[in-house]
Amino acid sequence: MSSKQQISTTNAPPAVGPYAQGVTALGLAFCSGQLPIDPLTGEVPDGIEAQTRQSLSNVAAVLTAGGSGMEHIVKTTVFLKNMGDFAVMNGIYASYFPGAVPARSTIEVARLPRDVLVEVEAIAVIANANQTVLP
Repeated sequence: MSSKQQISTTNAPPAVGPYAQGVTALGLAFCSGQLPIDPLTGEVPDGIEAQTRQSLSNVAAVLTAGGSGMEHIVKTTVFLKNMGDFAVMNGIYASYFPGAVPARSTIEVARLPRDVLVEVEAIAVIANANQTVLP
């Protein structure tokens, strides 16, 4: 059985509380919710299009640091401030998954940190991980 390890990368915004950017365990990478914060500037871009791209880029950076990648995602959760942004977010989201798409939940929430419009979390298989099969 593999042990739990924290994922940390400067290519995504740092955690702003008592949580990790991500964690690996049992051959999986768990990416914490990624806000659309540019890791170089600390700024949030304007609009749902740019914010969706930045959140997904941050997810990709965390998963890469954890030995996985977007092509290995099995489940995402998207948090939207306004479900009216769904179609735009969905179109951009689809461009990040040109092959087999992962399972997904999309939830409208009252408010997100820094008043952003979107946050994305993901679970991915770690490439070349020794998989533990549980009974």
